[in-house]
Amino acid sequence: MKVGLIQSNFIPWRGYFDFIDEADLFIYHDDLQYTKGDWRNRNKIKTEKGMAWITVPVSYKTTNQLIYGTYIDYTQDWTKRIINKLYNYYKDAPYFKVYADVFFAILNSKYKTISELNIHVNNWVMSILGIKTVIRMSYELNPVGRKTDRIIDILQKVGADTYLSGPSAKNYLEENKFSEHGIALEYKNYEYKEYSQLFGKFEPNVSILDMIFNIGADKKEYWKSIKPNIKEL
Repeated sequence: MKVGLIQSNFIPWRGYFDFIDEADLFIYHDDLQYTKGDWRNRNKIKTEKGMAWITVPVSYKTTNQLIYGTYIDYTQDWTKRIINKLYNYYKDAPYFKVYADVFFAILNSKYKTISELNIHVNNWVMSILGIKTVIRMSYELNPVGRKTDRIIDILQKVGADTYLSGPSAKNYLEENKFSEHGIALEYKNYEYKEYSQLFGKFEPNVSILDMIFNIGADKKEYWKSIKPNIKEL
């Protein structure tokens, strides 16, 4: 069984969903420290003025608070701000009217934590993309250890024989420990075809909403990598 772990992100890019699709089991690694200025509560969209952030404000009180324990700040009218920004820049996209109302309803559902919101948004994206991967939360497994040891503990508890990792993790994973525990290691390859976007030159590093609003959710060839993953021997 191939297993992947990633922290939850706010409406992440298409590679995130390609990663989920390639795993038999995907685990949200949200019992880790919340990091400010990261992808947990924000992402990018494309506008006529260039790239812009859409952000969900959160209550950040201590450096050791965990992602799944980080509460959304509803003292700010952030849902209206995000909806207005998406409407202003995507209202002319071919599939905006098909998908926007459902997404806006999710934003207005008053989830308590950023983790809860992220997961519900991702569930919606997975449903329209047709992704059937089984989903779990890391805190359900009471993981022990740090860094590579923690990952291996999770993998052993779910019976994984292959670990799917993002390519940047190669800089810090202790690769030998996977083979020592009989677990194959595979690095995701992120190489994608360009699709039709608004506002000029193609920009790949945007929320998957950009793809969904522009070309719809039924064109799998645009969110599946055109190059195979790198498998460590």
